[in-house]
Amino acid sequence: MAEQEASGLQVLLQTLQSSLDRESILAILQLLGDLLSVGTDRRIRYMISKGGSEALLRTLVDTARTASPDYVILLPLFRLLAKVGLRDKKFGQKALELEALDVTLILARKNLCHSQNLLHCLWALRVFASSVTTGAMLGINGAMELLLKVITPYTQKHTQVIRTAAEVLAALLKSKSNSRRAVNRSYVPRLLRLHQDWHSHDTAHSFVPIRRALLLCLKHIAKLRSGREAFLAAQGMEILFSIIQNCLDDQSLEPVISIVLQILRQCYPKSPLPLLTTSSTYSFPVPGIVTSEAPRVLTEEDYEDDSEEEEDKDSDSEDVKEEDDDLETDVNKLSSKPGLDRPEEELMQYKAMCLELSCSFEELESKPGDDLNSDETEYANHHHIPTAASPKGLFLNKDQISGGQEKEVLVQNSLLSRVKMGRSSIHLTSKRGPGMNSYRNVHSNDPGIDSSGSDVSDIQASFLEDAGDMDAISCPRISASFSNSTKTRETAEFIDQLLQTHLKPMVFHDPYLYMAKARRTRSVADFTMMAFPDFWGHCPPLSAQPMLQRKCGVQRIKILEDVRRLIQPSDIINKVVFSLDEPWPLQDTASDCLQFFSAFESGNLRKAIQVREFEYDLLVNADVNSTQHQQWFYFKVSGMRAAVPYRFNIINCEKPNSQFNYGMQLTLYSVKEALLGRPTWVRTGYDICYYKNHYRQRTAGAGAASGKCYYTLTFAVIFPHAEDACYLAYHYPYTYSALMTHLDILGKSVNRKQVYFRQEVLCQTLGGNSCPLVTITAMPESDRADHLEQFRQRPYQVITARVHPGESNASWVMKGTLEFLVSSDPVARLLRENFIFKIIPMLNPDGVINGNHRCSLRGEDLNRQWLSPSAHLQPTIYHAKGLLHYLGSIGRRPTVFCDFHGHSQKKNVFLYGCSIKETLWQAEATVGTSNLSEDVSYRTLPKILDKLAPAFTMSSCSFLVEKSRASTARVVVWREMGVSRSYTMESSYCGCNQGPYQGLQFGTGELEEMGAMFCLGLLVLELKSGSCSHQLLTRAAALLNAEEESLDFYLQRQLLICLLPKSLMALLHSKWTPKDPLPWVGVVTAEPRKEINFRLLSFEMDFKEEYFGNWKT
Repeated sequence: MAEQEASGLQVLLQTLQSSLDRESILAILQLLGDLLSVGTDRRIRYMISKGGSEALLRTLVDTARTASPDYVILLPLFRLLAKVGLRDKKFGQKALELEALDVTLILARKNLCHSQNLLHCLWALRVFASSVTTGAMLGINGAMELLLKVITPYTQKHTQVIRTAAEVLAALLKSKSNSRRAVNRSYVPRLLRLHQDWHSHDTAHSFVPIRRALLLCLKHIAKLRSGREAFLAAQGMEILFSIIQNCLDDQSLEPVISIVLQILRQCYPKSPLPLLTTSSTYSFPVPGIVTSEAPRVLTEEDYEDDSEEEEDKDSDSEDVKEEDDDLETDVNKLSSKPGLDRPEEELMQYKAMCLELSCSFEELESKPGDDLNSDETEYANHHHIPTAASPKGLFLNKDQISGGQEKEVLVQNSLLSRVKMGRSSIHLTSKRGPGMNSYRNVHSNDPGIDSSGSDVSDIQASFLEDAGDMDAISCPRISASFSNSTKTRETAEFIDQLLQTHLKPMVFHDPYLYMAKARRTRSVADFTMMAFPDFWGHCPPLSAQPMLQRKCGVQRIKILEDVRRLIQPSDIINKVVFSLDEPWPLQDTASDCLQFFSAFESGNLRKAIQVREFEYDLLVNADVNSTQHQQWFYFKVSGMRAAVPYRFNIINCEKPNSQFNYGMQLTLYSVKEALLGRPTWVRTGYDICYYKNHYRQRTAGAGAASGKCYYTLTFAVIFPHAEDACYLAYHYPYTYSALMTHLDILGKSVNRKQVYFRQEVLCQTLGGNSCPLVTITAMPESDRADHLEQFRQRPYQVITARVHPGESNASWVMKGTLEFLVSSDPVARLLRENFIFKIIPMLNPDGVINGNHRCSLRGEDLNRQWLSPSAHLQPTIYHAKGLLHYLGSIGRRPTVFCDFHGHSQKKNVFLYGCSIKETLWQAEATVGTSNLSEDVSYRTLPKILDKLAPAFTMSSCSFLVEKSRASTARVVVWREMGVSRSYTMESSYCGCNQGPYQGLQFGTGELEEMGAMFCLGLLVLELKSGSCSHQLLTRAAALLNAEEESLDFYLQRQLLICLLPKSLMALLHSKWTPKDPLPWVGVVTAEPRKEINFRLLSFEMDFKEEYFGNWKT
C-alpha cells in the first residue's frame, strides 16, 4: 500500500513538471493543496522526501518564463511553495540552484501595481529569505530596494502586502552583508521615519505587526557596529525612547515594546566601568601572582558583539539547566583511585589533631576540688536548639570572659519537634508596600519604645542622634600601641556606656570578646574599624519574611531610566562620593548626599557615585589579586532622610542570573533599631531586578576575556530612621571574628565532663590567620578500658564550610550544626556518644576577612584545588585533605563528608553527591553499566533529610560527576578517599518554593535549623544502617517514647518511617500483603527495634498506602 502511495505521489509530481496542459496542472495543484491542508506536518515532509520541493520550483520557473505567465497557475503554486518551504531546511539552496530566486524577483517587480499577485510573490520570497545564504543572494540582486518601494508610509490600503514586505526585509537583514548594504545605503534613518509614521497614525493599534516588522529590521542592522553607529547618528535612541514612553502599560503593544527595548539595549554605547582598573583595590604579595598590566585605551572593537541580545523578560522561570556535555564519561577516571599526593610519613603530623584516639582521660578520676559548684553545674547543663526563631541565648560580659565562667542557655524545645510538618507552622509577616518599614513588620515593638515597653530615655535619645557617626558606632579596633591615648580611652568608655545602656543578651555572642578577636584578625588592608552589626550582634526575627512579589515591568522601567541618562543628562550629578581608590577624603559630611564606608571585616564596596539626588551607582571590589567575582557586598550607609526612597545600582555584578529576580531581597541592619532593642538583620528592598547592562570588561590586557558583560542589581530602600547608620549586605554577614568568638563561647558553655570539645589550629593561612579545627564527641563514661575502647571506635563524620567567602549562608548553617552538637538535646547526646565530629567551619578565612566573594588571597577558587593542593599556596585545603588521608590510613575513613555551600540561582536546600552509574546514564554513555558495582547508600541521607528538614528538597539533589568539578572537595573525597557519602550541601540565598517554608525567604534561624536537621539526618542514617548497634537502637526507641506526647501524629509517622531499618523493611515485605492487616506483631518481639516498629500500628492504613501499596511492582 505504501509503495502504491509513493508511486502515486511520484506520478503526480512527474506529471506536474512535464505536463503542458493547463487544466491538468491546476488539477494536480488542487489535489496537492487538499492533501497538505489536512493532517500533520508528516505529509509535507513525506512529499519533500519524494522530491516535492524540486517539482514545485521547476514548475514555477517553467511557468514564469513563458511569454505571458499564467497567474491562475502561479498563485496556487506560490501558496504551495510557501507551505512546503517552511518545512524544507534546504529549500533556499534548492531555489537558488533552480534559478527560482531570480524568477520570483522578476515577477514581483512586474506586479508592483497588482497587490494580489505581489502578495503571493512576497510569500515565496519570505520562505527563500529564511536561509541566510539565499537571503544574501537576494540582497545582491536588489531585493531590498524592491521591498522598500512596497513599504510605504502609513496607509490603510494594501496593508497585508506592506506587512509581508516588511517581514521579508527583516528576514533579509539577518544576513550581515545585507545589513552592511543597508547601512551604506542609509536605510536606517528611512526605516526610523517609516516606523515613526506608522506609530503616530496607528492610534487604534490595528497595524502592530507592521510596526514590529520595521523594528525587527532595525534590530538586525544594530547587530553590526556600523549599524549601531548609524542608529545613534539618526537619533534612533531619542526617537524610540520617545515612542515607548506612553506604551508600557498597553498589553496590545507588547510585541513592539519588547523589540524597542532590545534595540535600545543593543545600541546603548558600550563603555568600561568607571574604574581605572578592574583589578582589586587590594593586592597581596604571594608566589605565582603576576601583576596586572596597565589599562590601555579601549576601541569600539573591544565591544563588538554580534551575538543575539538577551530578551527583556519579566519571567518567573528560573530553571538552571544542567549541561550534559560537562559530565565525566571516562569510566577509568570515575572509578580509579589516585595515589597519595604526598609522602606517607607526612601524614603522621595529623596524629596530633586526633588526640581523642590516644588521650588517657585520667582527669575523669574524681579529685578533690574537681566537682563543679552548684552555679557552675547549672551553667554547664546548657540546652540550645537552633530553630527558626531563637530569641534567647548566651551572653558573657567582660568580667566573665576573664574568669572563663560557663553560662547557661535556656532550655528550648527538642529538635524532634522541629521535624518537617505536613503543614506550615511558620507565621508570615504581612505583605507590605514599598513605603512600609521592614522593622515594624518584623518586630512588634514601636520604634519609639524600647523592648521592655518604656519610653526611650534621654541618654538613649542622645545615642540615637549619634548613630550615624562613624567613629562612635563603627567601633575602632583598639590597638595595643595606642592603648593609652586619650581618644582610645574615650572610645572605650563610650563603648562601655553604650553596651551597659542598650545591650541585652543574645545567642552565643559577646561584644567584648568580639573586639578582642577582631583585634587579632589580620587583613590585607589592615582594617582598623569594626562593623556595628558584627560587634553588637544579631537576633533572628521572630517570623520569616515572605519573598518579594516582583512588580511587572520593573526591569523595563530601569532600562529606560538608563537610556534617559544617556539622552537626557541634564539632571545627572555624576559625583564620586566614596572610593577606595582615591587617597583623599571624598565625603562631605555637610552635603545632602549619603555617606558610605566599607573598610571593615568582610566589607565590600569599592566606589559610590551619586547619579541623582536619591540615586547612586555602586561598584563592588573584585576578589584580592583578581579581576573577577564581583557579587558579594557589605557596606555602611549613613546620612539618610526619613521616608525617602533611595535607589542603588550595583553595576559590576558578574553572574548571568540571580535569585534577586525571583523574590530575593538584600539584608539591612539599622543601628538605631539595634539601640532600641531590635538588633536584627532583615530582608529589605523593593523594585528589585538584575539585568545585563552596557558595561564591558577591558580586553585580555587587563587579565580577563575580551568583551565580558556586567550585570546591574538595582533596588530601592526606604530606611527606617533619618540620620541612621545602616548596613546593607548581599546576605546575612558572618565574619571570621564572629566565628572565633562563637567557638570560644561554645567551648566555655559545655560541660567538660560530658562533652569533648576541642578547638585547635588546622594551619595558618596565607594572610597569617588561624584556620580552626573543632572536634566534638561525648566524653567516655570513665577511664575503664571498655569505655575508652568504645570512645575510640566511634566512626568519624567530617564537615567543612565557607570555602567560598561570599557564601555566608553556609556559616549560618554551620553555626546551627555546632550549637546543636554541643547542646543537651537527647538527639545531640546520641550523636556525640556514637560519632566523633571533625569540623572545619571556615576553609577560607582570608577570603572572608577581606570581603572576597569566591577566592583566596591568590585570586583562586580553593574548591578547585583539592586534586593537588600546595602546603604553601593553599594551606587550608592541603591540611584538610591531609587530615582526611590520615583518617583513611588508620582505618577511620569518615562515614559522611559534607561541605556546606550557598547557591545563588536555586531555591531550597539540597545535596550534590557522586554516582558513577547515574553520571553515565545521564550522559547516555555507550559503555555498559551492568558490570559496574556501586554502593547506592549515597542516596539515603538526602532522602532522610527530605522527610525531616523543612527547607530540604530531594528534587533538586544531583549525583552527577562533572569534568569541571573534578578538583572539588566532594569529588576528590569520593574518588581518592573512597567516601561514598561525600556531599556538597547547597543552601539558597533566597528561600523555599516547597514544603512548610514555601514562599518564605531564609532567615538566619531557618539556616541554623538546617544545620541541626543535618545532624538529625546523620543519626537516622546510622539507625537505618545494618551496622547500627543494639544499644543505639534501644536508646532511639526510648527517645521516641519520651517525646511521644509532644509529637503530633504526622510527625511521629515521618520519624518512624525515617527510622525504619532496611532489615525490618525486608521483614515487612516477607510477612505482609496488601490485603492483610499487620500480623507480624509477635515476630520481632525479641528485637530492640520493637519500641520503634510497633508504634506503626497507630497509623497502619496511612503507612501501608504510601509505602507498601505497590510494593510488589
